[in-house]
Amino acid sequence: MYNLTRYRVLAIAVLLLICTLPVVWAAPAPDYTTTYTITLREDGSALWTVEYRTPLATDDDMNNFENYSQDLNSVYLPQLEDLMQRSAAQAAAGTSRQMMVDNFSGNSVVQTSPTGKFGVVTYSFSWTNFAVTDGDLSAGDAFAGGMYLDKDTTLIVRYPHGYTVTDAEPVPDQQAGDGLIWYGLRSFGDGEPRIVLERPAFPVLPVVLGIIVIIIAVSGFMVYRKRKPHSGPDEPTGDPEDQAPRLSEADLLSLEERVVQLLRANGGEQFQSEIVKFLGMPKSTVSSTLNDLHQRGMIQKVKKGRENLIRLIEDHR
Repeated sequence: MYNLTRYRVLAIAVLLLICTLPVVWAAPAPDYTTTYTITLREDGSALWTVEYRTPLATDDDMNNFENYSQDLNSVYLPQLEDLMQRSAAQAAAGTSRQMMVDNFSGNSVVQTSPTGKFGVVTYSFSWTNFAVTDGDLSAGDAFAGGMYLDKDTTLIVRYPHGYTVTDAEPVPDQQAGDGLIWYGLRSFGDGEPRIVLERPAFPVLPVVLGIIVIIIAVSGFMVYRKRKPHSGPDEPTGDPEDQAPRLSEADLLSLEERVVQLLRANGGEQFQSEIVKFLGMPKSTVSSTLNDLHQRGMIQKVKKGRENLIRLIEDHR
């Protein structure tokens, strides 16, 4: 059987976490589960989330939950905010570290699962300077009077991705991903739970490996370029500096005439590489000109090893 008083307890049960304030609470053993989640941030702040889950087995359960939900933001959330403001002020005095709690919110929902229907109440707020950021990240000194976890209560402390837990007192009941988990029923000592996290070091190894990969890739490309077969003497190399410029008709005729005169001056034949060297033109330009002369029957191309020997046809000497 649920009553309104029990749901009011939900709003102030977070007092069980901060023992810097005196608490007097006489109530029967709770039949709801509580999960406290403290998400640490790199700047030392923390996001707190308090979730209460209770079964809604009867119509009275549902009515009481709905009544509580109606007053959640107008009555119970302000009570929680006032409570945590005073708790943070006492924690700041004990640690000599300025603290502030803000961004309070609360909501309630009804969830249905294979195991039944549940009422879920969630409170959340931010706590500035909850943890110490002195090279590493450490938390726990804000719990000046320790902590108490009731039966069916879970405490989860999450930490930033990449951090490493170097110390946790007491030893958590479970570690999952980037989170440490303790289960009730249990009491913590002053300043507990205490967690020390090591910041992620500069990723030297990945950087070095990346540089090595780049060096290997560049070296492989250079070896490939060196081993790549050269284009034939009468074929364009594909290099930008060897691309044939566009010649006007007059320039093309002038170049053809120079080739013919060069062949005549050398007994009617000369290697193509020597023609290129003498003319001082790109190989692709000379090759294109020789192809035109060959198609018009003015020269012959005779393969000599890896080179072409260019011969002027007798009728055109």
